[in-house]
Amino acid sequence: MYVVTGATGNTGNVVVRTLLAKGQAVRAIGRNADHLRTAASGAEPFVCEITDEDALTKAFTGAGAVYAMIPPNMASTDYRAYQERVTNSIAGAIERSGLKRAVTLSSVGADQPSGSGPVSGLYDFEQRLNQISGLNVLHLRAGYFMENTLAQIGIIKQMGAAAGPLRADLKVPVIATRDIGAAAAEELLKGDYRGHQTRELLGQRDLTMTEVAAIIGKEIGKPGLQYVQPPADQVLAALTGLGMSSNVAGLLLEMAGALNSGHMRALEPRSARNTTPTSFETFMKEEFVPRYQCKTTAA
Repeated sequence: MYVVTGATGNTGNVVVRTLLAKGQAVRAIGRNADHLRTAASGAEPFVCEITDEDALTKAFTGAGAVYAMIPPNMASTDYRAYQERVTNSIAGAIERSGLKRAVTLSSVGADQPSGSGPVSGLYDFEQRLNQISGLNVLHLRAGYFMENTLAQIGIIKQMGAAAGPLRADLKVPVIATRDIGAAAAEELLKGDYRGHQTRELLGQRDLTMTEVAAIIGKEIGKPGLQYVQPPADQVLAALTGLGMSSNVAGLLLEMAGALNSGHMRALEPRSARNTTPTSFETFMKEEFVPRYQCKTTAA
């Protein structure tokens, strides 16, 4: 039996479906029963809040391994405190249930204890789980999610250009969340990690935001699409306009600054082990363009 937190999310759902396809028993954790029935069909649904340690302890009891993550909470007015509550809940449930194996969703930059926005909370997450006696844990430190670029759909329609807080010339590892989920399921099934380990997942290749904009432009029929880096106050206003709390938006700006300065970066040389298959061009065709065209039609 495998337990998957965030089972209806981008990575957790892939973990669930991959494990089920391999004939494994899966307990899928989520907040919404209807979403679990739809997104995790075939798994045992377990509805609870991720901050409910008692419920998580019941969910983890009897399992062989867990995929553990901190689900995003973009409306939180104190995101780091929220991360701490989730961390303590998951860690406490692992300890009380006697679970011996875990694969976690972490991030490139989680080696830094501070100055990396929400990724600093993943440093704390890793460290807390590393302290659990007898737990074998593998932290998957993923690169920049390709799904983050979906926010460019509205930006391009409003500004006629792609925009964001990252430097235009900064090379970052860009990864599809489907590849993170596939890697997590693979590691859960192999179960050969011992002690406390990390594995970076760096996507198919590194890209600059200028290159990202060029690929987007080519795919949506806007060749020569430019990328601009607005002032921080404009980015903050745009993020809060999307429904984020000012606290979360500020942390995302801190993370962008950490990437821009090199404070937050991949530590491993690129290799077959940390390179994943989905290219940004594939993501564009399969995920970005259909959404872009749908919104264009709706507009």
